Amino acid sequence: MEKEKRKIRIQNFLFFTFYFLLLLALDLWSKAAVFDRLSRQQDGSVSVIDGFFRLVAVENTGAAFGIATGRTYLLIAVSLIALAVIFVVFFFGKVKRRLIYAALGLFAAGVCGNLYDRIFNDGRVRDFIDVVYWPGKHWPAFNIADSMLCIGVGLLIISTFTERPSQRRAQQRK
Repeated sequence: MEKEKRKIRIQNFLFFTFYFLLLLALDLWSKAAVFDRLSRQQDGSVSVIDGFFRLVAVENTGAAFGIATGRTYLLIAVSLIALAVIFVVFFFGKVKRRLIYAALGLFAAGVCGNLYDRIFNDGRVRDFIDVVYWPGKHWPAFNIADSMLCIGVGLLIISTFTERPSQRRAQQRK
C-alpha cells in the first residue's frame, strides 16, 4: 500500500513539474517571439482577426487591470508568497486529483512567467494580446501567463463542482 502511494506521489510530481516547466517555457517564448516580431512592425501591432484580436507590445508596471501600478517590490513579494503557497499545497496538501495538479501547474507557471518579467524587465510585464469585446472597447492587454492564471482558477472551480460528495466527506474526515 505504501509503495503504491509513493508511486502515485512520484507520478504527480512528474506531471506537475513537466506541466509547470512546459507552460513557463511557452509563456517566456511567446513574449520573446511576439515582442521581437512587433519590434519590426511600423505601428507595433499585428492584426490577427480584424476588429477583434491583435497582437500589441505593451509593458505593464502593475497587476491585473493596473492594480498596484509602479509598486514593483510589492508585486514581486506577492508573487513569491503566491509561489510559496502553491508549492506548500503541492507538497503538503492531500491533493488526489490530477485536475488540481494541472491548476497548480498553471498557477505556478503563470506566476513565474510574470515574476520573471518583473525581475528581469525593469519591473514591467510584457503583455501582447489585445481583444476587442465591443466595437471600440478593448479588454486590457494580457499575456499567456495571465491566461494560465485564469484557466487555473477555472479548473479549481470545475474541480469543486465535479468532486463527488462522498470524496468530500472522506477528505473532511482525515
